[in-house]
Amino acid sequence: MAEMESAGKPSTAMKRALLFLNVILLSIGNCGGPLVMRLYFIHGGKRIWLSSWLETAAWPFIIIPITIGYFYRLRNQSSPTNFFLMKTPIFIASAVIGVLTGFDDYLYAYGMARLPVSTSSLIIAAQLAFTAAFAFLLVKQKFTCYSTNAIFLLSIGAGILALHTSSDRPANESSREYVFGFLMTVAAAAIYGLILPLVELTYKKAKQEISYALVLEIQMVMCLFATAVCTVGMLINNDFKVIGREAREFGLGETSYYVLMMGSALIWQCFFLGAIGVIFCGSSLLSAIIIAVLLPVTEILAVIFYQEKFQAEKGVSLALSLWGFASYFYGEVKHTKKEKQTPQTEMLPVSNP
Repeated sequence: MAEMESAGKPSTAMKRALLFLNVILLSIGNCGGPLVMRLYFIHGGKRIWLSSWLETAAWPFIIIPITIGYFYRLRNQSSPTNFFLMKTPIFIASAVIGVLTGFDDYLYAYGMARLPVSTSSLIIAAQLAFTAAFAFLLVKQKFTCYSTNAIFLLSIGAGILALHTSSDRPANESSREYVFGFLMTVAAAAIYGLILPLVELTYKKAKQEISYALVLEIQMVMCLFATAVCTVGMLINNDFKVIGREAREFGLGETSYYVLMMGSALIWQCFFLGAIGVIFCGSSLLSAIIIAVLLPVTEILAVIFYQEKFQAEKGVSLALSLWGFASYFYGEVKHTKKEKQTPQTEMLPVSNP
């Protein structure tokens, strides 16, 4: 039994390869998702529930790697194997997190409809602070002076943005709508800051071995329930009935509208799969840090492609955010070195009598 368990765990090299793969997926989704979603709103798109639905609607594509994994197990294991590895407790936990994700998708899409990408990305940077707080409460993540400093700097950075809310307000949008979009984006950051530690807690409390195949199943169930929440919202808001008309009136053309929908769904799926994959290979805080570190890339792309303004307060906010990230990374490096040294001190050789 012990041999089977050790065989199921990925080697260090495999875990590093998986981490690298998931960081790439997370980077694609984190940088591309906001840009594609904003493109929809810039050129005449108005359906917020539809935009939030697209964030998780590509969940059926996860069945492909799950199927590949099943046949791999079938070929390499002598004992019988099931197509799905997930047991009921993990399914229930994944479903609950999926429902939360669905509402979080709506809040994020609402903010993206009202704010420039550069502004919303800076606000989402505060997610690291929320993740750290919830990780402390749920998975007993330890705080250091470096992580505390990072949280403080990120909070100040978000506060600076709030001081001049009208400076980058899009044309034909009221101050009230802009402020409401700002608050909805902060709420989205807070909820996703809770979701990441909840996923890590699910891994820790699971009464079965967490393999990458199981991580894929967790992602699929989460996205399935998130999509179900957004589907209900679309039905209530009559979004399905107006998709054809909106496509015909779309600024880039009808064909581009549907290509944009498909591309958006696939890019966002990369984000969610990468996020929980990084949690599997590292921690919820590591996932939040990578999301935050990609902030400058998203900022630069938004300025290049959408000619968004980059005022002084955004520059100060970005500088504080990067300072916070650097502080956190430095603390993590020191903590990792300390952890590597601790076992060596504890496992001193015992001389034989």
